[in-house]
Amino acid sequence: MHELSLMADFMKKLEAIAGEHQGERFVGVRVKLGALLHLSADHFREHFDDAAAGTQWDGVRLDIETSNDPHEPYAQDLVLDSVDVEE
Repeated sequence: MHELSLMADFMKKLEAIAGEHQGERFVGVRVKLGALLHLSADHFREHFDDAAAGTQWDGVRLDIETSNDPHEPYAQDLVLDSVDVEE
């Protein structure tokens, strides 16, 4: 259940970005997974693929950085690092 609410919030962030960049095609998303998030990169990718299916985020490149440092400020968070737009 934790992953579902986490992914719903994440997709809301992406939709807000899309709303600010009308008509642009997104080709990549970079995220950071905190050490205490308890979500592996593979598991996040599965949830992202499911949530993105049928949306403008379907098929974008997903770059995932995972942290092993529980003392980082974002150790418990999923951080949207950047979104890449087609040039």
